[in-house]
Amino acid sequence: MTTTTPPAPGLPPATRTLLALAAGVVVLAGVHAAREVLAPMFLAAVIVIICHPVRLPLERRGWPRWAATAAVVTVAYLILAALVAMLAFAGVRFVDLVREYLPALVRAVDDVVDQLAAVGIDTDIAEAATSWLDPGRVVSLAGNVSGMALGIATAFFFVLAYAIFMAADAARYSTAGSVFGPERAATVDRATRFSGGVRRYFVVNASFGAVVAVIDGVALWLLSVPAPTVWAILAFVTNFIPNIGFVLGLVPPVVMAFVVGGWQLALAVVAVYCVVNVVLQVLVQPKFVADAVNLSLTLSFVSVVFWTFVIGPLGAILAIPLTLLVRALVLEPDPGSGWLRWLSGDDAPRPASDQPRADLPLAPGAAPGDADDTGDAPAPERTDPANDPQVEPEGSVVERSSAPDGH
Repeated sequence: MTTTTPPAPGLPPATRTLLALAAGVVVLAGVHAAREVLAPMFLAAVIVIICHPVRLPLERRGWPRWAATAAVVTVAYLILAALVAMLAFAGVRFVDLVREYLPALVRAVDDVVDQLAAVGIDTDIAEAATSWLDPGRVVSLAGNVSGMALGIATAFFFVLAYAIFMAADAARYSTAGSVFGPERAATVDRATRFSGGVRRYFVVNASFGAVVAVIDGVALWLLSVPAPTVWAILAFVTNFIPNIGFVLGLVPPVVMAFVVGGWQLALAVVAVYCVVNVVLQVLVQPKFVADAVNLSLTLSFVSVVFWTFVIGPLGAILAIPLTLLVRALVLEPDPGSGWLRWLSGDDAPRPASDQPRADLPLAPGAAPGDADDTGDAPAPERTDPANDPQVEPEGSVVERSSAPDGH
């Protein structure tokens, strides 16, 4: 008589969740500790992903792989050079503006405090309401901006080296589908979807950011706000920061307008930004971004704060790609995580290679790819025992045997 040993009981779901969270904290702590190295690497990877399609038409025309890789690296370097030039110009010009208009800013802040106190508002409340205009904070912000620009320029050299190696490896990795075939089809599909989502996200943001920057720059120039080019560059860069980018790009030009033209000019700048940026960035752009990456608005906002804390200022710009990477590595390989993907905003059905699990029952006649998007297989159809000769009525015991009845 053969006996089978029952399988050992698995860990309770709560324990597995706690272990997963603990492992995630350890990994993120390591990423935070190595952020000076990893942040430029993430930026280089995103830029190489964006530039990788340049190689395809070149290889179709017969270019050797090394030449196509050189073209990808060249395009990546041009993008990096343009970004660094814009940030360096904006950072230096912003510091000059602060030094030039600091006395006027001090007088404007004092006038605001006096006016609030004159209408009966307590001095402490007035100072709290105008604390965001404190000259010391503005000077500190200017130093932070210039330091950030210098830090990005320093990381630029790391990004240059990363881009060369990543572009060369990307040419090799692009052949993974033909090398491994169905064996790694699911993994290759996930990597392809991730790369496509990153490219679509940045194309959409760059397109809308360019339109918003041009309109804002022209409007500020017409309103005679100093340095409209700086604020246009700021509007373009902050457009890559989901949800809160609009506010980050609005405050500096409003402060400058208040210093040179008072409340009237400041309100005019707010009105222009609300009309242009709210219509494009809040009403129109999210629809295109949602179609590109399938992330919920809440997760998009939280990811900005989270990744900025983990890897620094670049985390605000790379928040969406990093969140997509985590979803591709952690959630998509698990057939039972469909509901978590749905919570994250992913409404697309899972690929057939990821579904269903072998240990889940299928409905009679259902194909293995018929499981729904939640990760659960459809329940078997209920059969009427009276109409199915294979099902015995409840409560009866019938011994099935190939021997005649009675033996």
